[in-house]
Amino acid sequence: MAAIYSGIHLKLKSPHTPWEDKLKLARFAWISSQCLLPNKEQVLLDWCTHALTGWYNQKVEFSQNVLEGLWCYLNDLLHSRKLHTPLKQGKTVNLRLNMAQLLLDRLQECSRVTGSPTSVSTLLSVCRGILSSPALSSVFTTKYELMVDLLAKLCYLACHELQQPVIAGSCQPVSECLQTQPVSDLDTSQTELITESSPDHSLLDAEKSPPKPKTKLGSANLFEVLLQALSCYLSVQRQQANPNRVFTLVTNQLIQPLVLLRHLLNSGEHAPSHTHLRLRQQLCRDIRVNIDLILQLGLFPSEHLTSYKEELLSSKEDSGKRGPGGAKGPLKPVSAILCKLSAQGYCESQLLYSVKSNTLSLLFKFFLESYGKGRGESEEEQRMLCFYFLTRLIPALDVSLDEHCVSPVEADQPVSMSAGQKSPPASLCSPESWSLALLAVESLLSQALSADIYNVAADRIRHKEVQLNFYRALAQMLFNRAQPSIPAWYRCLKVLLGLNHLILEPDLDQLLSSAWVNAECMEARVQRARQLMVCSLLQTYTKLRQLPRLFSELLSVICQPALDDLRPPLLSEGVSATLRTCLLDTPTSQGLEICSLVLESIRRHILPNLGTEDREAEKMEIDGGGDGEIKVDQERDCASLKLFSLSQLLHAVLFSLKTLDNASPLPLVRQSQGLMEEMQRIVKDLLRLLSAEKITVKTNMSSVQRTQKKGKKNSDHKESQNASDSETRILWEQKTQEAVVLLRYTWVEVDTLFHIHCSKYTFLDSAQTAAESEMEGRVLLTRIESLLSCKIEDSVISPSCSPMSCLLLKLLTLQQMKKVLLDTPLLAEQSTTELLNRAAQFILAKEELEVSLDGEQVWDRQIDSVNASSYPVAHWYLVTSNLPLIVPYLSGEDVGCLANVLVGSLLSRETDRGKDSCLTVSLISLQLLQSSTLAELPSLFSATVCSLMQRMFGVLVAAHAPKVCPTLLKFQEAGKGKGQSQPLSTLVKKETIVEDILASSKTGAVSVMLTATQTKDLVNLLQILTKLNPDGMSSEDLSSVFLLLMFMLSSTSSYRSDKMTTDSSDSGDDVIFLEKLFRILACLLEGKNFQGVLKLIHGGTLLQAVVSSLLWHCSSGRFCSISGSDWFDLIKAVQGFIRSLIQLIIVRNSSVRLNLDQFASYLTSKEVASRQTVASRVAGVSESDPGASVLSVPLLLASLSSFSQTMTSNMGRSKQMDQTLTQMLTRTTASLGPAVESVLKQQTVSPPASVLSQAFVVEVVTVMLHCELSVLSAEDENEQSGTQLNLSHITLYRGFCQQILKEVSSARRPMDFLVSSLHFLSAFYKAVERTGRERVEERGEEKKGGKELDELYIQTLQNVHRLLTAPWLSAADLCELEPAVQELLCCLVEKSTTGRFNLLLLMIREGLDTGKLRAGNYRDVLSAVIIVKLLCCCQSPEPCCKALWLIAPQIISAMVFLVRSSSQDTSLTLPFTIPTVTSMTSLLRQGEGLITNPHHVILVLGALQSVPLDHLTPLVYQSAFLAVHEALFAIIQCHPQVMLNSAPSFLNVFHRLVASIMHEGRQRGDSDIGPDSEVYLQCSRLIERMYSHIAAVAESFTTLSAFMVAEYVTELQKVTLRPDIKLHLTEGIYRILDLCMEQDIKFLTAGLQMGIREVFNELYGSYNHYHKAQRQGEDKYTV
Repeated sequence: MAAIYSGIHLKLKSPHTPWEDKLKLARFAWISSQCLLPNKEQVLLDWCTHALTGWYNQKVEFSQNVLEGLWCYLNDLLHSRKLHTPLKQGKTVNLRLNMAQLLLDRLQECSRVTGSPTSVSTLLSVCRGILSSPALSSVFTTKYELMVDLLAKLCYLACHELQQPVIAGSCQPVSECLQTQPVSDLDTSQTELITESSPDHSLLDAEKSPPKPKTKLGSANLFEVLLQALSCYLSVQRQQANPNRVFTLVTNQLIQPLVLLRHLLNSGEHAPSHTHLRLRQQLCRDIRVNIDLILQLGLFPSEHLTSYKEELLSSKEDSGKRGPGGAKGPLKPVSAILCKLSAQGYCESQLLYSVKSNTLSLLFKFFLESYGKGRGESEEEQRMLCFYFLTRLIPALDVSLDEHCVSPVEADQPVSMSAGQKSPPASLCSPESWSLALLAVESLLSQALSADIYNVAADRIRHKEVQLNFYRALAQMLFNRAQPSIPAWYRCLKVLLGLNHLILEPDLDQLLSSAWVNAECMEARVQRARQLMVCSLLQTYTKLRQLPRLFSELLSVICQPALDDLRPPLLSEGVSATLRTCLLDTPTSQGLEICSLVLESIRRHILPNLGTEDREAEKMEIDGGGDGEIKVDQERDCASLKLFSLSQLLHAVLFSLKTLDNASPLPLVRQSQGLMEEMQRIVKDLLRLLSAEKITVKTNMSSVQRTQKKGKKNSDHKESQNASDSETRILWEQKTQEAVVLLRYTWVEVDTLFHIHCSKYTFLDSAQTAAESEMEGRVLLTRIESLLSCKIEDSVISPSCSPMSCLLLKLLTLQQMKKVLLDTPLLAEQSTTELLNRAAQFILAKEELEVSLDGEQVWDRQIDSVNASSYPVAHWYLVTSNLPLIVPYLSGEDVGCLANVLVGSLLSRETDRGKDSCLTVSLISLQLLQSSTLAELPSLFSATVCSLMQRMFGVLVAAHAPKVCPTLLKFQEAGKGKGQSQPLSTLVKKETIVEDILASSKTGAVSVMLTATQTKDLVNLLQILTKLNPDGMSSEDLSSVFLLLMFMLSSTSSYRSDKMTTDSSDSGDDVIFLEKLFRILACLLEGKNFQGVLKLIHGGTLLQAVVSSLLWHCSSGRFCSISGSDWFDLIKAVQGFIRSLIQLIIVRNSSVRLNLDQFASYLTSKEVASRQTVASRVAGVSESDPGASVLSVPLLLASLSSFSQTMTSNMGRSKQMDQTLTQMLTRTTASLGPAVESVLKQQTVSPPASVLSQAFVVEVVTVMLHCELSVLSAEDENEQSGTQLNLSHITLYRGFCQQILKEVSSARRPMDFLVSSLHFLSAFYKAVERTGRERVEERGEEKKGGKELDELYIQTLQNVHRLLTAPWLSAADLCELEPAVQELLCCLVEKSTTGRFNLLLLMIREGLDTGKLRAGNYRDVLSAVIIVKLLCCCQSPEPCCKALWLIAPQIISAMVFLVRSSSQDTSLTLPFTIPTVTSMTSLLRQGEGLITNPHHVILVLGALQSVPLDHLTPLVYQSAFLAVHEALFAIIQCHPQVMLNSAPSFLNVFHRLVASIMHEGRQRGDSDIGPDSEVYLQCSRLIERMYSHIAAVAESFTTLSAFMVAEYVTELQKVTLRPDIKLHLTEGIYRILDLCMEQDIKFLTAGLQMGIREVFNELYGSYNHYHKAQRQGEDKYTV
């Protein structure tokens, strides 16, 4: 047969063979094993490539179909296993060299012509086949220029593909998006214009309409080929020996397509093009990484460092001379790069600036990474090189740094621009282009700051401040061309401030004006950026100890003439918080200096413009009167607005200062005294001015009225003028009044605080008003009288014109009330009490509270931001935060109003509207409800309970009543009259309510039918009632609420129309209502005054009424459309109530036998049993029945099981009690057994009902088993001889056990089923163990009992192991299972033999195998790890315990290897590494005194070193941090002897925690607030706690304390911590400083580097000022 095919080669070469036949022969030759051709692979490849080359060179002719067939044939060859197998074996197969150029031409043709003769996907596949084999790809890799050309063409194709979806939706032709490539950059094959040709007809489906613009180039296939080409090119580039050649080709041909592609991939990551092309994020990320590597290695190799130095530094330092021994690299690499980036034509004009701006930041990053790291003397030179590179990049953004700064568009082109290039398009003058420019500048400056290229001292001493001058020029440009509506503008200023505050200091007034005081844009992003900049400014000047200088400039800016009514609030919430923190770190004298500057500004610049006499004089001097008067009034209004801003600032500063105390030096006290006196004088002057103005206004008004009586000439002109004057006067009066009252309130509070804490301070408030001490009380009363009349120092305040003034008046009144309450003799007078009552009513302002709240008001806690919208929130906050002061002086009607507002606001459901730290009325009410304050105010608490009950009455009265019972009749009568505000006891007798409850529970009669809306209203009221503390209720309130809720349970039902089926959602609300009802009833049982309810109705009767009512509801079909999960939530609530009430009866010994016997008799009665039987029959016979009766089965089972379970848990109290409980348990168990068996039989006959879950049945059987065991234990203790101790339902239990062992680990199961199954196995193992032991004792059946127990032991262990290795269990599921598994293990090992225990240890040893972890089967290992953790906490016999701790060192060693292995894979951190560390921690804790060799503990420290703490999500980080911390805590607490030798290792691990929390807890702007921030705050608390423990065992760490401090300050110098995190870390390190001796401090001061030493000095200064003084004070009283 071989002879037949031997002539194929000749036929392929023959010109007489048709090309179609040649193609068929070639395909046959390739696939046939019987065709023998020497070197077949090479021959057929050569033939195919030769044919293709000949066609394109027009040497041969054949049809288009043949051409496509040849390309497909080549593609098949390149991807065939028959080709790749010999290649892998070392056989040589090559492609022709001209094949590379052929492919490049075709790719060029594809990008140029829409209707390409060759399928693009086929070409890409051919490229992929060539690049996938090193032997084949040599056709490109052997010639570097070809590889560059291939990569450039693929990049342009990818760019076109990414831009195509946008253009396809427009009216322009597709080809217009492909631009002409620059002639200077590309070879001749690239310079042809890409034009649109004839419509594509070769690959598109002609039937589809409208036609697609172009074939999708293989979509994702193109980018996979591109990634392959990038990787291949990188390997070739690294092999190039001539870096100049690489730089030239990358600059000329690659940089433009690469940066364009990178920009499109970045900017379009979430664009429709990515979705359309189905690009994976990982693929895009890999392409970007390879592009970055190409640019960094090609443009910034180490060999070109000299070239960059000569270009960047020569003109600055060497006068531009280039010696003969200069670098051999490119002459001007920076100019070449910038020229290519600024060139036109390689992308669309609207993309050019954005591509360039993003690329410049990227290039600077590469430059810093390549050349920014030097050592020794070269470090400074490298920094300057990076700086000069930065000076070339920023002008390339088209921003001019000259004095006459222009926009990026108007700027002259950089020197590096070629002459023939056009200037940027005019569209760049838009704000968007400014945004791009500022974003790029911000990125460049941030990188410069992070790389620390600016050394202030070196720049000043050795470089003539060249960097400072450049940054100042940049700052000048930012101010001259300010863009306050762009967030990046503020961030640029913030970075410049971080570089050096001297950069912005010459323009500090302009900075404060543009970026703070006069900023106009109120967009949220801009506000956030502005706030961060201002906060950074405050923090910087605080560190410089120059805060007074900053405030001096700020005050001058505020007092400048401006449109003050457009100014934003001076102190936002974030700025106020930062200011408070900064003032705490500022010396008190500087804080007082700031206050003096504010007062001086008010005195010099504000008061003169507010004066009435001066204003009148000016008006008289101005000719014409009208215009001059308007101008003067405008200046006056402006002054009042400035006064308000200054008052606001003074209030914030004074309230943030550290108060004086007895330790304050006398000069500071005198300075404070002088400040307060000056402030008092200014307040008096302002009050006098206000009074004078009001007198003037009255005079003018009277004169106007007299004029109007005489005549009405020019009435229109006069009326308009009067209206204008009135508006001006209102604005002036409002702002001036607000400022005066704010200043007065601030002065009173600060003066009082200074007087309380500092005995050397003279109390101005009393000294100026009362000459004698006995007159002081009268003065206080007089002041309160004045405040109630809205007067301050005889000046009338109009609270109606300003909500803020109204709030401040209430605060002043409250302040005076506090002073009166401290005067005991004054309180004894009747007049004082009456005045306090009026003051409390004034603060409460009942008429204001009664106004309906819409729930939309939000307050940011700033007193100066109170307006008409936020006033209700601020007022409510004032009232609720001072309730203990004002409630005792309120009438019952006022307290009732207060309670109604509290309940009403909670019902508004607006508690989530409070953003960050903002408040709403409902949020304040919720916090009050959850606090202990409400329970400490009996009158308000009782009023709140009454308010809730009244609203419940309203719902019940409004509902439909099919049957009127006496209780409901009384409610209706009360609703018609005025009795609705009365308590329940006065409306209806409680005995009547009890009778109605019992009647309804016996007959099932319903008195109230609730609609869905009414049910929801009751649910909302119950939700509020749930949050009330039952211990705070009086006996009257508790009994009233309890009986009302019981009435709602027994006598209400959901309303159903006969014509309509019940909606499932309404039924769900009905169940939620009953569930909450039962949970509240159970909660009320725990109230200390609940005994009053039991006097009205016995416990047994109450239990019977509850179950009977629920059974009647089941029978009536109330729950017919309920889901199984909702029903079992209700069942659990019922069980909780039954358990709580039975526990109460037993604990209080309240007629135990009588009550329990009554309930047991009811549950085991024939009536209840018949209901259960009927329900089972109904469920089996008819599925069309609503299933109402079926629901009674789980209800009865739940009642019996909870009843039995509670009695079982109370066994052992006394013999008499045990006897009673045993009798009850025998009866309930006898009823439970048949009920469970009937249910199980029914489930085997028909599918189980949805209302009976497996977990529920297992729980019931487990309770049965526990009951029988308890009864056996009681009988055994009574030593009833002759009685056989057997379980009556042992067959049921055995069957259950076998079924559970089959199902528990075989497939995915609900978690509640798994937990209940494990509990059952624990109980069953105990039962088998006990009955087996008794059989041995009685009958001697040792073998039989032992064999059964061994089998059960082994089966249980195997199933637990399989369960813990189940792949469907998450980490959270395993944590949920651990308590149940631990209980089971405790049962297994409690009385285990050594043989059984050895089986368990053997299973653990096999599980702790590192090989399984390496094989990827970490679940098996994790199972053993969990078992070890739980086992070491179990009590076991002494031989078993010895065996466990004998092999504990081996277990620890195995776990150490496991932790080190798993730490290499961060994906295993949460599921495996952390549980293993936790298991080791458990072994260390339980092994205290048992692990004697310290070496094994030191091994654990080594493992903790490898636990990952970097690049983790917040939740994973918290888990890892906590695991390592707890392990360290176990070592220091349980193995102190190890610390003597391993303290350095311990501290190394602990330092990892400190460094990681400093890194994660640094300030990050927007992310500092949120749930994630709480994670790092908790970790910082743990660090503080560990520092305290280290200080407690000082003997092990005394010599290392200085090193701990050094490590701390070294890390602290690298970051700026969040204030809350810094607080805890600082408190912790103070404990270590307590251990440092004087020589340690000297060592630290001398040995630390300069910057770190400053951080240490600041830390040590605060330690001496705060912590050491406090500790020494405590030592005085320490024995």
